[in-house]
Amino acid sequence: MTVPEEDLLPRLNGLFVEAVSRLARCGNADAACRLTADAHALLRGRRSQEAARLNLVLHRLVRLLPRPERNNPEDLTMSDIATLDVRTLPPAQRHSLIFDTYAALPPDGAFILVNDHDPKPLYYQFQAERPGEVSWQYLDRGPQVWRVRIGRQERAAV
Repeated sequence: MTVPEEDLLPRLNGLFVEAVSRLARCGNADAACRLTADAHALLRGRRSQEAARLNLVLHRLVRLLPRPERNNPEDLTMSDIATLDVRTLPPAQRHSLIFDTYAALPPDGAFILVNDHDPKPLYYQFQAERPGEVSWQYLDRGPQVWRVRIGRQERAAV
């Protein structure tokens, strides 16, 4: 079977989506999310349409993860940290603003993200693009509002 060059990446991406979806349905949603975030990181900025497709898939896959425990009152004591509320923004603008906000953080800096759904896809994208640099702490776990403290950690020297 000969596939035209312009159709190759979308076809491969379709096969990849099918594979990670099956992996998630077989009980390994975390691995499926990590693979999808890694693929998204490779395509983001180069093939925006295919990256956007993977972003949508990642949002669907996180729904297959085990449900986290409810809010921990001990985690709700943050103060003096900037808050980024993205609930009023169109979904297509949220991730770039969040990544830009993160990039502007000083070492050991943090901000609180406020969202209208679980931002777990963003967690996987940060892990793919900034491994070992991002701290992630849920402060509020919905069902209407999710709050997450996102921090910038210094990478340990190897």
